[in-house]
Amino acid sequence: MSVPDFHLGARPLSIADVVNAAHTPLRVVLSPEIRARMQASRAVVDDHLARNIPVYGLNTGLGGNVGHRITQDEIPAFQEQMVRGRIAGVGDPLPIETCRAALFCRIATLAQGGAGVSPHVHDLMIAMLERDVVPVIPSRGSLGTGDLVLMMSVAAVLIGRGRAYFRGRVLSGAEALKAAGLAPVKLGSKDGLAVGNASSVTCAMAALSLEAVRALLTVHIATAAFACEGYAANALIFHPRLVAARPANGQQQAATLFRKAMEGSSQTQAAASRQIQDAISFRTLPQITGTVLGAFEAARDAVEIELNAVADNPLVLPETGEIHSSANFHTPSIALAFDTLAIALVHLATASAQRSIKLMTGRLSGLPNYLSPVGGAAAGFVPMQKSIAALHAEIRLKAQPASLDAIVVSDTVEDLAPQTTLTIRKLDEQIELVRWLVSIEALLSAQACDLRVAAEPERKLGDAGSLLHKMVRAVAAELVEDHETGPDAAAVHDMLWKRDTIKAIDALFSGIPSIISA
Repeated sequence: MSVPDFHLGARPLSIADVVNAAHTPLRVVLSPEIRARMQASRAVVDDHLARNIPVYGLNTGLGGNVGHRITQDEIPAFQEQMVRGRIAGVGDPLPIETCRAALFCRIATLAQGGAGVSPHVHDLMIAMLERDVVPVIPSRGSLGTGDLVLMMSVAAVLIGRGRAYFRGRVLSGAEALKAAGLAPVKLGSKDGLAVGNASSVTCAMAALSLEAVRALLTVHIATAAFACEGYAANALIFHPRLVAARPANGQQQAATLFRKAMEGSSQTQAAASRQIQDAISFRTLPQITGTVLGAFEAARDAVEIELNAVADNPLVLPETGEIHSSANFHTPSIALAFDTLAIALVHLATASAQRSIKLMTGRLSGLPNYLSPVGGAAAGFVPMQKSIAALHAEIRLKAQPASLDAIVVSDTVEDLAPQTTLTIRKLDEQIELVRWLVSIEALLSAQACDLRVAAEPERKLGDAGSLLHKMVRAVAAELVEDHETGPDAAAVHDMLWKRDTIKAIDALFSGIPSIISA
């Protein structure tokens, strides 16, 4: 099977690089400069070992055992013992995409030369990625001070232990390597720690989570523009002069994206506005969306710094021949960024919920109550407000910060932790809930637009509204009498978050450089 090449070091790694690596095997190509740096780094490790200079994890124990010295004779056996003794992750395995991305991230960061890993160990990792031997990594065990007990599941496969995904099956590490035409390696001094003491699982999870947020923001902007059409909201809120008067983080870019989404709409004409001032959930779309764009950008920057960092402990400095203990494995910047992003998404979700409710409120929308053309005792969409409220409550719960709590571990030595993977996992759960709110908003916007266009046949929807209306009506019929609206919402949800749908919505914003450009 032919796989694409990825030339490591040609440019800084990006979130998109990790997302691409998550979904397909790659052949990582190292430049001569990278190989030379890795060899120089390894020579520093060998020199310290030969001179019996105390180095954490090279000739000492780990964590609370740091005071224990390991003799030269014990070092070879200690590497396998180190790996096996620290495979302590628990919980369901991470998805294969996340595991593949974690393998890619560790290959990339080891190439920086900060770990002093043996070249033959790194070469096997590269071969595993190319032949799609993907270590099975459990989901829980990282505190955000490196992913040691999770990444040791990667080290386990290198020595023929653990488990790995291969061609749709989960095999033992030894079986997976053999099936791919590979063989286990013998770890050299420090190699176990070099592979395991990293934040590669964190980076993989974070990159995939941010891609989900990026897609969510794109669909949200298109859907909220669709809702503006259904509500006949005043589109002047997106005017450049208004948002430039208070250029808060992201709001000008958000307004630009909304103007693009509403191109061709009758609603963009000033005379089309029904009222002078709409509900805040409509009026603040540039401000709320801009705030989330800013939080997204901060999280992306924090993750991309980590992707390109030398965060090993101990850290090898090949230029000077030194090795020093370091705390670069600590990732509070990512944890705080993801907690902030989760809080920002609550504001987006609250506004979405309120827009949905306003679309159903006849005295505000100018449409039939509950978006029902029947009237009288008809329920229309009003029962859906209970589902909206239930989703919103859970979204708020997922915004509780996870980066504030840690207990002391490793015999009181490791006494601080940012819980980074927990902040990411919690955000992933929140994203799915927010997707549901956006799906419901799209369903209600389609109904509102049908009712409004029926009353005003000359009215034209903008680019986003036209696209989404067609998509929604392909899976959910217009409500003409009370019927089951939950299945309609589910059908829209299933359609809206497919990769092809997101790609089509992304295309609406092509040509506009932005934080969420695909």
